[in-house]
Amino acid sequence: MGTPQQEQHAPAPTHAPAHQRRGDTRGRIQQIALELFAEQGYEKTSLREIAERLDVTKAALYYHFKTKEDIITSIAEDLTTPVEDLVTWAEGEPRTLATKQELLRRYSDILWKAADFFRFVQENQATVRDLNIGERMRSSMSALGGVLKDPAAPLPAQVRSVTALFSMHAGMFVMQNVEGDPEEKRAAILEVALDLVAQAETGDPPTG
Repeated sequence: MGTPQQEQHAPAPTHAPAHQRRGDTRGRIQQIALELFAEQGYEKTSLREIAERLDVTKAALYYHFKTKEDIITSIAEDLTTPVEDLVTWAEGEPRTLATKQELLRRYSDILWKAADFFRFVQENQATVRDLNIGERMRSSMSALGGVLKDPAAPLPAQVRSVTALFSMHAGMFVMQNVEGDPEEKRAAILEVALDLVAQAETGDPPTG
């Protein structure tokens, strides 16, 4: 046992700041909700079940979210904000191939961090429309496509530019059922997108 002086100056136990703990809880709620929505569907999942999976009271869940729609809306906003920031960055850069490819690399990071949510959107399109969270997402995706696409370019080049973006979505859904290292799959999908935007820029047809 230490001396009174040592005990007096012993460091106090450290705890995460209150706002950080709240943020962690909010993220856990979002993740668990997406897991349950994937397992049994959005409509069949209740807030009570989400609280039980989290091992918290319903009142504790209400502190962060009042409805399932609040949870999904918060996830959509967490995703859309960095996409909008990415568009703002790209619009301030020269519209070169290097800028477009860097945009795709950054979007790949955003996309894979939100893979569970994108699966939810893909599998619950009618619900997403009913929840009215789709408009801002569509707007942000349209803005991304606008940065990649040159309206003065030939139509095949414009198609390739937009396809580069959506090939990343399609690739993510296809690759989820393919065995292999997740980072290798992600790299392969990004490589295809980078190739497409390069072809759009140079006008070169696919080789091989």
